[in-house]
Amino acid sequence: MQGNGGALGWHLLDSGAIYRVLALAALHHHVDVESERRWCPWLAHLDVRFISTDGNLEVVLEGEDVSSEIRTQEVANAASKVAAFPRVASVLRRSAPSANCRGLSRRSRYGTVVFPDAPVKIFLDASADERAHRRMRQLQEKGFDVNFERLLSEIKERDDRDRNRAVAPLVPAADALVLDSTELNIEQVIEKALQYARENWPLRRP
Repeated sequence: MQGNGGALGWHLLDSGAIYRVLALAALHHHVDVESERRWCPWLAHLDVRFISTDGNLEVVLEGEDVSSEIRTQEVANAASKVAAFPRVASVLRRSAPSANCRGLSRRSRYGTVVFPDAPVKIFLDASADERAHRRMRQLQEKGFDVNFERLLSEIKERDDRDRNRAVAPLVPAADALVLDSTELNIEQVIEKALQYARENWPLRRP
């Protein structure tokens, strides 16, 4: 995603980081992430900042850099539950930039909920097994000890929860390109995504 945004001269809107930092804040404060009634009242009072420098996103929660901590599997699982809250979706809709902005989001619901009129929508997918292998490599590179079977089970459970939630389920927009990356490397994914983006949003468009 970052490679696509850089090649197109667009900014990356990492909405996944938003969900993750909100979930992390709930975990830090021992708030039940499955209870919207208990969780949402303090949503607007969190001290969260996103700082983009040279293509890297720094996430600061209550004065602490949590850029690495939000990428843990525990936070990912909690973020999936947070994403189901209607109030979170409404906050994202109100705070999102115009769909005419040249931005790149890495969250599927932005194509169906926040930016339904976006001219370019790509639903990037891969098999659960392949995503588990990729995630395991990412975590191992960061020094985490990972159990593949447990990781795969968590991904499948999160997929099922995301696809069947009542609010903004994990589905591609009707007019989105569904790009299955299971058998593709990162360069091939970028090439296909760039080709589709250029065909549907000319770079010279104001």
